[in-house]
Amino acid sequence: MVIYVVQINPLNGLFYTPVRLITVTIFAVVITNNLTSITMKTQDLTFTLIVDQTPEVVFNAVNNVRGWWSETLEGDSEKLNDEFIYRYHDMHYSKQRLVEVVPNQKVVWLVLDSYLSFIEDKTEWTGTKISFEITRVQDKTQLLFTHHGLNPEVECYNACFDGWSHYIKGSLVELIAKGERVSSN
Repeated sequence: MVIYVVQINPLNGLFYTPVRLITVTIFAVVITNNLTSITMKTQDLTFTLIVDQTPEVVFNAVNNVRGWWSETLEGDSEKLNDEFIYRYHDMHYSKQRLVEVVPNQKVVWLVLDSYLSFIEDKTEWTGTKISFEITRVQDKTQLLFTHHGLNPEVECYNACFDGWSHYIKGSLVELIAKGERVSSN
């Protein structure tokens, strides 16, 4: 049996920058006895940031959701079982609960409820998880952001990719680097 794995970015190109991880679709081609089968697995929306700050600084910035996502956040977003609500006009509503918090290493949110006015399945985010994994890489810190369940096969993917890209690669990076809020939402 021979297995070939090919990685292709569904967003038309590969990007190798310190603040963007490739979102890939993985095709596995398996050849056995002259029969070929192709399986496809899509990967959830993921960004990787490499920053000069410590894991503690990154962890604190991630948990300061008002500092990088929305000043009008309702609720708390710092410790296990905290719940908070994000709203953006009549377009986006989501309620998250912190279901995993490992200081300076990991934060996971479960989306308890959602409403996205611009797609057919208005509750597409409900039941998805959003994770922030923090690791030390030599003298830098890596932050791996993943929105589990948000992949190229769901309707919100493109718009949500743009939104998350703005917040994760923009205002969260600025908050980590400068320690101050830069997003105006």
